Amino acid sequence: MNLLIYKTQNELLEDLAAYIIKIANKAIDEQGRFNFVLTGGNSPKALYEMLATTYKDKIDWTKVFFFFGDERNVMPTHESYNGLMAKNAILDPLNIPAAQIFYVDTTLAPEKAAIEYNKAIVKHFDGADLIFDLILLGMGDDAHTASLFPGTSILKNENVEIDSVYVDKLSTYRITFTAPLINKAKNIAFLVFGENKAKAVKHVIEDEHKNTSLYPTQLIQPIDGSVTWFLDQAAASLLEN
Repeated sequence: MNLLIYKTQNELLEDLAAYIIKIANKAIDEQGRFNFVLTGGNSPKALYEMLATTYKDKIDWTKVFFFFGDERNVMPTHESYNGLMAKNAILDPLNIPAAQIFYVDTTLAPEKAAIEYNKAIVKHFDGADLIFDLILLGMGDDAHTASLFPGTSILKNENVEIDSVYVDKLSTYRITFTAPLINKAKNIAFLVFGENKAKAVKHVIEDEHKNTSLYPTQLIQPIDGSVTWFLDQAAASLLEN
C-alpha cells in the first residue's frame, strides 16, 4: 500500500492526475487501450475537469474506455447519477465517443441493470479476465467505498461481478462492483479528503483486526495490483504512523 498525504487539495489532485496519466500511457503502450473505472460523488469532479483541460493532451483519449465502479438507482438525467457528473466534467469536454463509455442503464430495475452491465463488461474484455488498468475509489465517512456499505449483503458476495444491493440507511438500491472484482485491478487509487473522513481512514488503514462489515473499505486488498491512497492532511490527521 502506498500512502500519500498532501497539504492542499490542489496538490493532491495534480499528483493524482499525473498518476493517472502515467498508468494510462503505460496501458496504451502495452495493450493498445486503457480501461479506466471512474468514481462518483462530488470529490472527483475537479480531478475530471483538470484531466479534460490542463492535461487533455497528455493521454490519447481515443484509446481510453470509461466505466463506473458504482451507480445510484436514479434516472440517467438525475443530478445524482454518477454518469451525468462524469459526462459533464470529462466525457463531453473530451468528445469521448459513446462506444468508449460504459454507463449503467438505470432505466432498468436494479438487478437487471447489474446483469446487463456485467454482460457489457464481459463482452468488452472478450474472454479475458476482468482486470481493469485503474479503478478510482472514494470513501465515505462511514468507510463505504463504491456502493459497499456497512452491514449490507453484498459484502459477502465473493463473485467477480457487478451486483445490485439495497442500502437500508439510504432506503434505495445501488449497482456496484463487488470487492472481488475491484481487487483484480492492476491499480486502485483512493481519493479522500476532509476532516470528516479521518476516523474512517484511521480504522481502514490502521486497525489491526479487520471488521469489514463495519468498515467495508478494508475489503479492498488487490490480488496482484497496487493500491495508493491520495489523502489531504485533514483526512490523514488521526493516522499514527
